[in-house]
Order: sequence, then structure tokens, then C-alpha cells
Amino acid sequence: MNKAINPQAVNPVYRRRLWVHRIGIALSFLAMTVGLAFLLWILATLLIKGFGAISLDMFRQTTPSPDSDGGGLLNAIVGSLMMVGAATLISTPIGILAGLYLAEYGEESWFAQVTRFVTDIMLSAPSIVIGLFVYAIYVANVKHFSGWAGTFAISLIAIPVVVRTTDNMLKLVPSSLREAAFALGAPRWKVATLVRLRAVKAGVVTGVLLAVARISGETAPLLFTALNNQFFSADMNSPMANLPVVIYQFAMSPYENWRSLAWGGALLVTFSVLALNILSRTLFSQKAQR
Repeated sequence: MNKAINPQAVNPVYRRRLWVHRIGIALSFLAMTVGLAFLLWILATLLIKGFGAISLDMFRQTTPSPDSDGGGLLNAIVGSLMMVGAATLISTPIGILAGLYLAEYGEESWFAQVTRFVTDIMLSAPSIVIGLFVYAIYVANVKHFSGWAGTFAISLIAIPVVVRTTDNMLKLVPSSLREAAFALGAPRWKVATLVRLRAVKAGVVTGVLLAVARISGETAPLLFTALNNQFFSADMNSPMANLPVVIYQFAMSPYENWRSLAWGGALLVTFSVLALNILSRTLFSQKAQR
């Protein structure tokens, strides 16, 4: 009987490739381990110092003056909620309608190609560039910082995320579903909104939640647009406090109370973004299972 031949023993090329493969796997595992170790270290530090700063006063009091005891982040929390909420209301309909146009009407249009190109540029553009753009277009003309300027800046960050997600989700709808709707005499706008968009509504909602999660922690655009406000203010036409800028300023300060509040604010933003990501993945997984 012929014995089984081991290709590793008779083929040096195979043996060399096998060792290269094993070394590559080992280096990849080592890089993953190092990355996870640093990530866990950062998260552990954030949890330890963040939970130590969480208290009821953080949600009931405004930001304190320098080198003073007490204080909280009420004005920053409310300002962030107002600006992120307004940006979501602006970016969601624009992004969904633009994605619907690209998927349904703009398959071969030059305008759709330009729109996709601009959307890709905005997705990869640094957020500070968008903040400087809004500063030059809006803030420099009205001569003051405002919550509306911050809202417009983070809206420009959220819109391309919603556009690309909606466009990609609509492309997953089977063509047979569209053809069946057309065969029943439905006009094209009804097929686009009541058939295709309804079929992927969970994926579209996921894109909106991901856009909200991205703009919730943006600091650079707000430094040039909304700036900050030590006092409580619900006027969107004036400088408005927000968590990212407050965290940035307090973390760089020499005052222990401010640095403690910065850790608590960072923990709030982290948990908010984590909750939105979990919610978006849950909705998308449920849609995929159905």
C-alpha cells in the first residue's frame, strides 16, 4: 500500500508558505492583543474616574466658576441635546430623500454621480474643516457664535452618513419586488416610498442612529461655531454650552473640580454613543433575521 505523502516534507515552497502564514497569524494576534489591552486600559480609567464624578449635582447644577466647589453639567447636557436633536431633524429628511433619489432616480444621472462624489468627500473630510467652513460662511457674517451654527456644522457631518446608508439599503431591495409593484400599476414615487423605503426602514433607522452617535461627540466643529457658555441658556441664537467642548476645556484646566466633571461628561458621552450603537445593531440584526 502507498503511504500518504506529506506535502510539507517534499515541497520546500509549501513549507516556506506555511511558516509565513503562521508568522502572519501570530503577528496579527499580537497586534490585536496590544490594541485590546490599550483599549481596556482606557475604558477602565474612564469607568473608574467617570463613575467617581457622577452625582445628582451633575444633572442639577450648571458648570462652576474656576477654582470653586460643586457645580454640574446641566447647561452642557441640555445644550448638547438641543443641538444634536435639531441636527437630527435637519439631517434625517435631507439624507433620506437624497439617498432615495440616488437609488431610485439617479442611477445614470450626472447629478447623482456628483452627489455621490460630494457625499464621499464629506464622509472623509475632517470635522474641523467642516467647522471652519460654517465659521466662514455663517459665524463670520453674523458676528457671533450660536447654537444654530453648531447645529448646522454637525448636520453637515450627519447628512452624508444618512445618505450613504439609505442609498446602500435601498439597493438591497430585490428588483422583483419593484417589478411586482409596477405591475400592479403603482406610480414610481409610491414604489420608492411605500415599497422600497418601507422594506429597508430598519436599515435607514440604523443609519440615522449611527449619524447621531457620530455627531454626539464632535468637538472641533463646535469650537468654531457654538463655542461655550458657562451659564444655562436655551437660546439657540447665542453661544451655547455643550458636552464635547466642556470636556475639552475642563480636561485641560488646572482645577481638580473641573477635571472631575470632565471625566463624568466623558463617561456620559461614551455611554450615549454605546447605547446608540447597540440600538442600531439590534434593529439591523432583527431586520436581517426577518
